[in-house]
Amino acid sequence: MDLQLTGSRVLVTGGTRGIGRAIVEAFVDEGATVEFCARDAAEIAATEDALAGRAGRAAGVQVDVGDGPALTGWVSAAAERLGGLDVVVSNVRALAIPESEEAWRLSFEVDLMGTVRLATAALPHLEASPNGAIVAISSVSGREADFASGPYGTMKTAIVGYISGLALQLAGKGVRANVVSPGNTYFEGGVWQQIEQGDPELYSTALGLNPTGRMGTPEEMARAVVFLASPVSSFTTGAHLVVDGALTRGIQL
Repeated sequence: MDLQLTGSRVLVTGGTRGIGRAIVEAFVDEGATVEFCARDAAEIAATEDALAGRAGRAAGVQVDVGDGPALTGWVSAAAERLGGLDVVVSNVRALAIPESEEAWRLSFEVDLMGTVRLATAALPHLEASPNGAIVAISSVSGREADFASGPYGTMKTAIVGYISGLALQLAGKGVRANVVSPGNTYFEGGVWQQIEQGDPELYSTALGLNPTGRMGTPEEMARAVVFLASPVSSFTTGAHLVVDGALTRGIQL
């Protein structure tokens, strides 16, 4: 299927590792022009090098998503460099799980306000696009109470509510807004590999909860994001797509 993304102008927050890196790669392979941000300059350079020579192109900028003025400034500058925006993907998360005031503050600034600020700054450019789309990454921890309930899970729930309201507000303006909630996703250097090494009992329990007998991959999550962002999904907005291998049991009504 041609997702009709050739030449699309895409922003992705947190594009050097895990799901974010896979999202950037998937858009580039569809022929999009992608600008991504991350905090580590070396990882940005390595990602650019790895994605060179593909159907589209990718460039990275060093930005801390928790820094509001820096994030909004990046969106404006990127839109100018790209000649507009068609898609923005809010992917960065603080992964602040412990119950502490610092974790609550960090989760609010990075996970929730990072999504709000990205969407707000990008909106004028998305409204000018014939295929404007916002995709936010939440989590199954935002859908069900689990070990990550608290700062992390609460902000992931808030993201789903925010995007649902945004979809309604923007539908008449031709801009779509959707959420993808990944289940447990395993990749080299990721949180589940760290848990596997540091807390094998928790890892084994988490693995045993999934009826597929495995965790997801970043590429599987990225495909859902890119499809929802594409013009092929032109009538899909306000959706909450859970990609978890039937890990969660609740029925979405």
